Amino acid sequence: MRIFQRLLTFFVALLLLLPLAPVSAQAASSAAIRAYDDAEGTVQNYSDQNLAREEFGNAKLKGANFSGADLQGAVFNSSDLTNANLHGVNFSNGIAYLTTLAGADLSDAIFTSAMLLKSSFRDANVTGADFSFALLDRTQVLQLCKTASGTNPITGVDTRESLGCS
Repeated sequence: MRIFQRLLTFFVALLLLLPLAPVSAQAASSAAIRAYDDAEGTVQNYSDQNLAREEFGNAKLKGANFSGADLQGAVFNSSDLTNANLHGVNFSNGIAYLTTLAGADLSDAIFTSAMLLKSSFRDANVTGADFSFALLDRTQVLQLCKTASGTNPITGVDTRESLGCS
């Protein structure tokens, strides 16, 4: 009978202590994350593609065509989009940090609530773009306001108003 009581006590203690044991961590598979790090392909046509939440890190995308692409929540980090075509893209809630968009066609694009800090927009075409609630460096806003015009055909928001131009 004593052996039975000891075994029962042991199993009860084990059941009580088992939930306190450390559980091994489960990491996400790298295959589940699509990233275009250091992208430098010869064919750079991403037009009309669903690229929502994709990551482009240190990507060399000069002259790339993203027209009409869904880039909601996408990330461009230290990427070069010089003279790229982003006409009509939806970049809502996206991030472009330390990214060059010089000479890019951003016409009719949607940048609502996007974070565009430390990025360059020199000579970019922003006709009809919507920057509502987007975060941009003040110097970039002042530069964009010099040529900003039009109304976004999807959101109906005036480009100059979305940038806070006076």
